[in-house]
Amino acid sequence: MSGELIGLVGVMIMVILLLFFRMWIGLAMTLVGAVGIFYLQGLKQAFGVIGTVPYETVAYYPMAALPLFVLMGVIVGNTSIGEDLYYSVYKWIGSMRGGLASATVLACAVFASVTGSSATGTVLMSKVALPQMRKYRYDEAMASGCIASAGTMGILIPPSMGFILYGLLTEQSIGKLFMAGFLPGILLTILMILAITVITAFRPDSGPAGPKSAFKEKVVSLKRVWHVVLLFLLVLGGIYGGIFTPTEAGAIGAFGALTIVIATRQLTWRIFLDILKESVATSAMIFLIVVGAFIFMKFLGLSKLPFALVKIIEQLHVSKYAIFAGIIFLYIILGMFLEIYSAVTFTIPILYPVIVALGFDPIWFGVIVVLVIEMGLVSPPVGMNVFILNGMTGIPLDTIFRGIVPFFIAMVVCVILLVIFPEIALFLPRTM
Repeated sequence: MSGELIGLVGVMIMVILLLFFRMWIGLAMTLVGAVGIFYLQGLKQAFGVIGTVPYETVAYYPMAALPLFVLMGVIVGNTSIGEDLYYSVYKWIGSMRGGLASATVLACAVFASVTGSSATGTVLMSKVALPQMRKYRYDEAMASGCIASAGTMGILIPPSMGFILYGLLTEQSIGKLFMAGFLPGILLTILMILAITVITAFRPDSGPAGPKSAFKEKVVSLKRVWHVVLLFLLVLGGIYGGIFTPTEAGAIGAFGALTIVIATRQLTWRIFLDILKESVATSAMIFLIVVGAFIFMKFLGLSKLPFALVKIIEQLHVSKYAIFAGIIFLYIILGMFLEIYSAVTFTIPILYPVIVALGFDPIWFGVIVVLVIEMGLVSPPVGMNVFILNGMTGIPLDTIFRGIVPFFIAMVVCVILLVIFPEIALFLPRTM
């Protein structure tokens, strides 16, 4: 068999291992990559790759940013910082029609800037925001759809594990990827709030106004969140200004988050040990994925499958935007069945050369990838955020999926705007 055919067989085996045998993505990529290299170049070469790639990958300096940002997110996720954020935003806009839902979106956006996790935001808001919306008789579909959709912003607004992973796999600047996700994150927040405004304009009973708060209460509520906002600005501002690297920013973010929880007396020894355990487990999982991805990439490089795919696409007499639309559709489908780490690591080695050959900006494409996989997190039949919310609250799946529709449309609009106006994502990276 030709190398290209061997590569294609390897990809098909990967799909079978992931979807039908539910094997860990890191182990599946390592296994397929090692066996493929053995078939193409022999046992000595396969053992050489297995022996050197894990060390070279883990010892790579930018990889240190990953566990540091994971630690920062876990610290914030295990304390009351998220509740404080929601309380403050609720005081400012909760009295508007649909204000509690809009407050949820804004709180998720800010919370995302210090966690980088979609699941964490969904779990938190199911505990904090949903009881409030039920209290004021919000429509169950809109309330649940709002929480599940807003939670997805955790992987778009920096710092984002999705961007770190994409940057490592494509050798793109993680700092520029962080900056590229900032304005699209704001745009998506605005579009989601606009969706809430439209819904409540046509159906006022779906999102009744909450109680009004005095101006003094609003100002006082900021005392509970200013340090988190300052931490976010310090981390991103330092990267944007070139004061420190993303790795150094991760260290500052983790240290700053730890300082905040100590100063606010939210840290106990038990919570501290839980934070360390969760951080180590999450970091180890992602490190395994990255190591497996690099072994798999070496196999694909030897098979020359990506280059053959580029040649085939170049011979097609279709618009590059038609091909791009097909890639977007593929990511939406993958997002229904795989979480972001699996989807990105599995597809980037194959699709990234195609994107570069088509002339698309790799930084811009990274934002599109993360945003589209966000859509997969709330898409049927296996939207991860939907199942998390269903498990936390008991709200029927069909109710949540029905409520997601307007927010899914907002995500689609966001993607379309980024395709038409790529400068939304590229403006900040180009001014760094």
